[in-house]
Amino acid sequence: MATLLNMPAIVADATEAVLYTWFKAAGDSIRVGEPIAEIETEKATVEMEAEQDGILARLIASPGETVAVGAPIAVIAATGDAEKDIETVLASAGSSAAATTEQQDGAASEAVSDSVDLAAGDNVGRIYSSPLARRLAREHGLDVTALNGSGPGGRIIRKDVEAAIADELSTVQTAASAEGPASATPPAPAPTPDAAGPGIETVPFTRMRQAIARRLTESKTTVPHFYLTVDVRMDELLALRKQVNSTAARKITVNDLIVRAIGLALRDEPDANVGFNGDSMLRYDRADISVAIATDGGLITPVVRGVDRTSVTGISATIAEFAARAQAGRIRPDELVGGSFTVSNLGMFGTKEFAAILNPPQSGILAVGAAEPRPVILDAELAIATMMTCTLSADHRVVDGAVAARLMAAFKQRMENPLSLLI
Repeated sequence: MATLLNMPAIVADATEAVLYTWFKAAGDSIRVGEPIAEIETEKATVEMEAEQDGILARLIASPGETVAVGAPIAVIAATGDAEKDIETVLASAGSSAAATTEQQDGAASEAVSDSVDLAAGDNVGRIYSSPLARRLAREHGLDVTALNGSGPGGRIIRKDVEAAIADELSTVQTAASAEGPASATPPAPAPTPDAAGPGIETVPFTRMRQAIARRLTESKTTVPHFYLTVDVRMDELLALRKQVNSTAARKITVNDLIVRAIGLALRDEPDANVGFNGDSMLRYDRADISVAIATDGGLITPVVRGVDRTSVTGISATIAEFAARAQAGRIRPDELVGGSFTVSNLGMFGTKEFAAILNPPQSGILAVGAAEPRPVILDAELAIATMMTCTLSADHRVVDGAVAARLMAAFKQRMENPLSLLI
């Protein structure tokens, strides 16, 4: 039996998402678990998998279209379903005349329409319009209820809005021609502050970049950050890593050991493994560490679960898989939520030290710099050691200074005694 495929709630509290691209065309067969579309969320571009076998009978949403969570994006038909079965399903979504294909001038993307109340005297009617038509009208300052709809039942569709835009432009041009040449050259308009000049390209934010900008601004302006910095001597850890990698099937990285060390440090200092929850505190019983990964679209932070209970090789395998799938846009939504702490490592870029911004409701993020030779005093003598600077950003609403200091001391102790990371 034909059914509607709706836009899923990719992340918590999301109200809409962008259908980035379809992997299948209308009429293609699909199987359970097979990727059929990419959906762009505020955090990543993720694959949407088929939840049933069948045929992708209709594509309602077009690539690049913003769709409300729960709104239909396609029709899935079973083998043997008749055209009328598909029509019935489409009609149940609000438009029985939407049984068109994606190629028919994008009409399939407008198949599901919403209505707008229109008061006229004592009578109240309903004007139906597609989401795309309403968006175009809003962007061009048009009242969608004042337009004449050419769609089934008088529904206002995209071409109606485009026609109104063209008419308005034609009217302006005609009026300008009727006025004749100006007697004097009008002054050039003053440049607006956000106007791009020569050699400057305006690049619209992706949804991910919008989310990053919003969340980090909110975090930095509303969360009382404070910072603690420690220098970690890395010589023993690097020597141990070299020894392990000489025989290990999977090569571990310094970052793998850092993630393991902070996970164990959070177990050593459980009062730091907390989150802010309005008028209460979230206390975590395990260390779920969000690992910052840079992608072309922005920074994402998939979560390595139970770091304090996972071997270094297990952590290494998980992070490597995340990194590969992140670059391909294949991180699942559930892998981006639930972390209790974040590690952000810029050491591979040669950054000596930096301070990171918290990711609420987490109360801690560790900013890791490069490991480099530095002069140090050892046993009252000047020597050279490999040192790494790490800075903790903490939320003072739930983490006191002494707690943060003990956490960083525990982290330093683990890093400088690396055998403890393998136990």
